[in-house]
Amino acid sequence: MKKTFVLSHPKIKYARLIDAAKSDAKKYVKRERNKHLPKDADYWDFDCKFGHTENEAKVIHLSDINKCIDEVEQLQLESFYLEILAKPAKREFVPREDEDEF
Repeated sequence: MKKTFVLSHPKIKYARLIDAAKSDAKKYVKRERNKHLPKDADYWDFDCKFGHTENEAKVIHLSDINKCIDEVEQLQLESFYLEILAKPAKREFVPREDEDEF
């Protein structure tokens, strides 16, 4: 999903537009996670970008989307850009270094 959310509407209040943007992002992630995985993948990973405009978009973590949208609400911006792209990924085992041996 690559989308610029416009937060101005003559009849819909600003807070409802913010909630709708959060809901759209959540629905997209859920829809992508329910798709069939390729054989060599364990889970769906997401590449996310967020910015006030498409040119200013910076890479963020999936869990930071709502925080960024809340920041937009505090700044009372007219629009923002959100990009979420799904990709198959494989888990890798990383041994912990601080683990004591018994």
